[in-house]
Amino acid sequence: MSEIPQTDVSRPSALPTASLLQRSAAQNVVDQNSAEYLDSIEEEWNKKVDVEVETLVDGMVDLVNLASIGDKDKFRIAQESFQAQSRAESMVRAASTLLSITHSMKLLLLLSDEAQITHRRDAELKHVQEEKDLAKRKVVELLDELLKPSNESQRGS
Repeated sequence: MSEIPQTDVSRPSALPTASLLQRSAAQNVVDQNSAEYLDSIEEEWNKKVDVEVETLVDGMVDLVNLASIGDKDKFRIAQESFQAQSRAESMVRAASTLLSITHSMKLLLLLSDEAQITHRRDAELKHVQEEKDLAKRKVVELLDELLKPSNESQRGS
């Protein structure tokens, strides 16, 4: 059995359940690499936004179509009024959902702990710099040792 790769992406853990189908779906999430997982999450967010924007656009088109002026009896006016209220309510619900999505995305950005990631990167960079300086010093010492005997042999001849 292969080991699960360690990434910086937080993944939802599978809760104990009686349904085997949900477990296999959770296993598929674990089988994805980090880039595929992030791409699928991004695609889900994009679909949510697209559905809500489409609802807003369709509602606006329907409201404009309902706003036609002409000979209408009371029944037709009442019917169009109900349709307009229904469309307006669905548009308000879609706008509220978009606002909720925006809020969630802001929280994801704010809580993504960029400071710790930057700190870890800087610490790793410092460690690599120290290793590089140490390796340079060792190379200088080895070169000095190699070149010293040849300089002394040249003086003696």
